[in-house]
Amino acid sequence: MFHTGHKVPISLLVLLVLPLALIAQNKAEVKIVQADSWKNNQNIIKNANRLLGDVIIDHADIRMWCDSAYMYSDTNIVDAFGHVHILKADTLNMYARYIRYNGDTKWALATGNVKLVNKTVTLTTDTLNYDMNQGIGYYDDYGTVQDSTNTLHSRIGEYYTRLDRVYFKTEVDVTTDSYQMISDTLVYQPKTGITSIVGPTTIFNEKDTLIATAGFYNTQSGDAELHQFPVIKTEGRNITASSIYYNKQSGDGLAIGQASIHDVANQVIIKGNRIAYNDIKKESLVNDSALALFYTAKDTLFMHADTLKTVADTIPNENIVQAYFNVKFFRNDLQGKCDSLVYYTKDSTLCLFNDPVLWSGDNQMTSDYMEMVRKDSINQEFEMKQNAFIIAREDTVRYNQIKGRNMKGYITRNDLYRIDVDGNGQSVYYAKDDKGLIGLNKAQASTIQIRLQESKVTRISFFTTPDGQLVPLADISELDKLLPGFNWREDIRPKSFNDIFIKEK
Repeated sequence: MFHTGHKVPISLLVLLVLPLALIAQNKAEVKIVQADSWKNNQNIIKNANRLLGDVIIDHADIRMWCDSAYMYSDTNIVDAFGHVHILKADTLNMYARYIRYNGDTKWALATGNVKLVNKTVTLTTDTLNYDMNQGIGYYDDYGTVQDSTNTLHSRIGEYYTRLDRVYFKTEVDVTTDSYQMISDTLVYQPKTGITSIVGPTTIFNEKDTLIATAGFYNTQSGDAELHQFPVIKTEGRNITASSIYYNKQSGDGLAIGQASIHDVANQVIIKGNRIAYNDIKKESLVNDSALALFYTAKDTLFMHADTLKTVADTIPNENIVQAYFNVKFFRNDLQGKCDSLVYYTKDSTLCLFNDPVLWSGDNQMTSDYMEMVRKDSINQEFEMKQNAFIIAREDTVRYNQIKGRNMKGYITRNDLYRIDVDGNGQSVYYAKDDKGLIGLNKAQASTIQIRLQESKVTRISFFTTPDGQLVPLADISELDKLLPGFNWREDIRPKSFNDIFIKEK
């Protein structure tokens, strides 16, 4: 029997599918609201009624529209074809070319240009399983979720409409106007814009890159809470720590646990257990296990202080490192200590304040203020201003000494080879011949030049007539041996990397 050209009365359709209702008498019935025509041919499909044209079907809080459908007298199942549209609870819409709907389990299998719309969120895929009871949609052959700000793709996905949560797995790709995100596993909350990172994830744009395996990222505000040693790469700086917390609007960040900020361009690394930084101002502050590394291709200077701070220089892309209290540093060829220090990345200048001391080989250098400048990859200069004093150990009981108002030193290939004394120069050094020590030279001159080789004094030159004498070994008194202000401080010298963390008592 075949009818066409007019709407089939609902009462007649209900009688035709009465066995279906009797089987499911304890369950909600799938009801036919209307159709242009219907067919029932048991030779083609057993226990099936075919509905054609402008079909509308209701079930509980669900209404379905389609071009045609099969309803089965022995089950509560509908196969809907062509422009299928399901509306649930007046809020959720599903569209597809084909949907199989089970009224007993309230489960829908949709294929062909599937689109699920839940308020401001749209999911598109080729095949979707949707549990109407739980409000959960599943796909495993690529899908896309889009809201007002983000577009998220993945191979596998689960959308929990009631919880406002989407789980993405495998080949996850998120695209917005300002960044792109590539991940293995993500959880996204459309209402808040918060993404939970639960697998290897990279977030990047033209300037910045964020790499993480665990944490949270707010796609609306750009704020982040990252764990398991994430890495943030931003404008020549790499930031890593056990955990990083970041506020994009203010630029404030907090790196906690084995934290590190690496200024790649200027070859400076700041480390500590807790580093507060500002990405906009290019500032950082660390006062827990603070450590700075100034490195080149050949060596590294390690520096510790109670507090380390970096600020932006007035020169673009250059920074200033400030160290406060109990400053100590170590390099294989050079060690030092002072109360405070400033380092300029512009020209690799180190400024030492308040009781600075430098050691190089057997030489100890002190003054009221010191300044070291790297001229190029192999040459350095340092200046000692006010009360400059150099002590060079001759042996276990003898010391060569030079003091003056100011001094300037020259280093090449990590070897101190020359020192110039300017003003009020005084010297005490042991004279030698082929047989060994012959006496003690004591001299005074306004200008003195010292030449060294392998950190040992090889020659002392006076550019003005010196006032001095050679005291024979047998006649040397204790007063002759030491210049005023002599203070050998080998006991506080950092002899290894670990020594820079030892505080003076």
